[in-house]
Amino acid sequence: MKRTKIIDVLKSTDYGKEICVKGWVRSHRGNKNVDFIALNDGSTIKNVQIVVDPTKFDGQLLKDITTGACICAEGILVESQGAGQASEIQATNIVIYGLCDNTYPMQKKGQSFETMRKNAHMRLRTNTFGAVMRIRHNMAMAIHTYFHEHGFYYFHTPLITASDCEGAGNMFQVTTKNLYDLKKDENGKIIYDDDFFGEQTSLTVSGQLEGELGATALGAIYTFGPTFRAENSNTPRHLAEFWMIEPEVAFLDQEELMDLEEDFIKYCVRWALDNCQDDLAFLNQMIDKTLIARLEGTVKSNFVRLTYTEGIEILQQAIRDGRKFEFPCNWGDDLASEHERYLVEEHFKCPVIMTDYPSAIKAFYMKQNPVPAGATAGSVGYRGQAAPAATMQGTDVLFPQIGEIIGGSVREESYDKLMAEINKRGMETDKLWWYLDTRRWGSCPHAGFGLGFERLILFVTGMQNIRDVIPFPRTPKSAEF
Repeated sequence: MKRTKIIDVLKSTDYGKEICVKGWVRSHRGNKNVDFIALNDGSTIKNVQIVVDPTKFDGQLLKDITTGACICAEGILVESQGAGQASEIQATNIVIYGLCDNTYPMQKKGQSFETMRKNAHMRLRTNTFGAVMRIRHNMAMAIHTYFHEHGFYYFHTPLITASDCEGAGNMFQVTTKNLYDLKKDENGKIIYDDDFFGEQTSLTVSGQLEGELGATALGAIYTFGPTFRAENSNTPRHLAEFWMIEPEVAFLDQEELMDLEEDFIKYCVRWALDNCQDDLAFLNQMIDKTLIARLEGTVKSNFVRLTYTEGIEILQQAIRDGRKFEFPCNWGDDLASEHERYLVEEHFKCPVIMTDYPSAIKAFYMKQNPVPAGATAGSVGYRGQAAPAATMQGTDVLFPQIGEIIGGSVREESYDKLMAEINKRGMETDKLWWYLDTRRWGSCPHAGFGLGFERLILFVTGMQNIRDVIPFPRTPKSAEF
């Protein structure tokens, strides 16, 4: 008999029809008169109830149907006599595909998230992680649909690169060299002539630089793929391997970029509310009881737009009023997550797009704002402090529960200005010659942003640790599964 997915069974009112379902047992309870098996196949957060007359089945077979076992159940679809479901199946035949003994780590009893991370190969079968992964799928669909409908082209950038987009140096090296017999020159530097690519290469931290090339040819592109950062960070917000969405658009200015950021992320949240109702309802009940209200509030709210300088003023006023922060927040400091969350959760109570950061704390490729007349870098006073005059056209989106969820900017299109910034930072240009060529030949104004996919999933699901929104997290000292 052909299998029917449980999500379709639960929608059906074709009572009296013979039906076949296959899945994994969530629970099995019963007495001498009747057994009830809750079966789930991953197509929905909800289980279908299999009602079994124990007098018609082998006793040992029923004993072998334990939590986690995989079975096929055939029977008659009937209207449910119990609360909570419209339909159930009166079993006529059961086949066990896979037994599951009492060492199964995902028993029905409550499991801590830390325990489930140690069993990441099995945690996907739980209700919580099933819900998270279905929402993750839906967010990927929302992203592709949004950009397709808005005339963007999906652009594939390389995972292996010889350039460091962020300039931080936290990259995983890719090599075929024998690490036990490395050839070095007279200065002790490794010689890469005999390596696969003939030069030092790494896993990418961002597809942005290559994405800019696509935007200057196709007009509007987006990337969506894995990126890698070798930061030795064990916070609930960092992974060594994660997915990024990075649109780049030609002829886009700062205001238009902010409009794109706000419209895009609202579209994704709206998609989740419209297409993931059962999973969100479960997570709202089990993980975060304010989740759905927060998502609905995000869609309905107008994002506040303020400059970095205005944000610093608000934070410093909060300190004068007695608010304590762990990290400093003077003009020129890179804001910590606690500062960003204060602005969105306590002060404005809605998402914020922060603009015009000090150039010194942002990447080399960001377009600088004009320096005020008569001012030079380091000369502009702010509440008695020395404040760098140079700011850039950044557009970072700050979200409740998360902090920064999008980092974006207008890109510097002038070859001379870009080279001046590269020289000022003491950067090497030998790996960036191709990127600089775009500023020499037909340069154009353009802008873009990067959205960490897992941070979006954190916000949409209400989960508290980024390791719990990706199937198999890669973190320091952890690369199992």
